[in-house]
Amino acid sequence: MIYGIGIDLTDIPRITQAYQRNQRFAEKVLTEKELAVFHQTTNQKFQMEYLAGRFSAKESYSKAYGTGLGKIGLHDIEILDDSLGKPVITKQPYTGAAHVSISHTDALVTTEVIIETAEKE
Repeated sequence: MIYGIGIDLTDIPRITQAYQRNQRFAEKVLTEKELAVFHQTTNQKFQMEYLAGRFSAKESYSKAYGTGLGKIGLHDIEILDDSLGKPVITKQPYTGAAHVSISHTDALVTTEVIIETAEKE
C-alpha cells in the first residue's frame, strides 16, 4: 500500500545561483556518495542538473514522508543511480520501499517519490 506521494518542481537557475554564492551548498544537499558523483565531472551543466535533481527529490521524499524538510535532513536521504542510470533511494529514514523519478528541462527539474508501507495492513 502507498504510505505517501510527494512531488516537487525546482528551478535549476535558482540552485545554480545558490551554488555560485556558496559552493558548500552542494555539501549541504548531497551525501558523501552523491558528492563523489557530483565531482566526477567538470561539466557544470550536468553538475547543476544533478544537484537540483537531488535537492528536488529529497524535497519530494520529505513530502511523501509527511514531514517536509526540517524534521528530516537532506543527508537522511541518499539517491544514487543503479547500473542502468535509474535513480534509486539508497538511504532513507522510513523502512518501507521508496521509488523516485527525476526529470528535467534546461531550466526545471521535476521529481516524484512514492513511499510504500513497510507492511501490508
